[in-house]
Amino acid sequence: MPRLVGINHVALEVGDLDEALEWYGQVFELELRGHLGRMAFVDIGDQFIAISQGRTQPPDVHRHFGLVVDDKAATRAALESAGAEILPGRGLDFRDPWGNHVQVVEYAEVQFSKTPEVLRGMGLELPKSERALGELREKGLA
Repeated sequence: MPRLVGINHVALEVGDLDEALEWYGQVFELELRGHLGRMAFVDIGDQFIAISQGRTQPPDVHRHFGLVVDDKAATRAALESAGAEILPGRGLDFRDPWGNHVQVVEYAEVQFSKTPEVLRGMGLELPKSERALGELREKGLA
């Protein structure tokens, strides 16, 4: 039986590609991998987000995807500065101008891990909290 190994990318639909790159560029440091017609590809180390022009559905309510950041407090400040709709709740969830629901978590606090080589290539040194390390140890992954 095949096993899932990870997520290669997430495709995010927006109304206008250039506006989306500008808006997300106010919130996050973006490294554009490439641009092909109505799509742009933003690198996240060994993964990427595909941003596609042409969203037609209403705003997301429960459907969402999660992003891992190095600094959740700085992300919240950048989202507020960009005028994002920050959703109520105990975490940091927001809806972008095109209705995409995004959940933000901090690298130190979650099990998700990048190899030391990938982190080094991204210019990052990020520790894990004891809670996250404990969860990884319980699964035999740390």
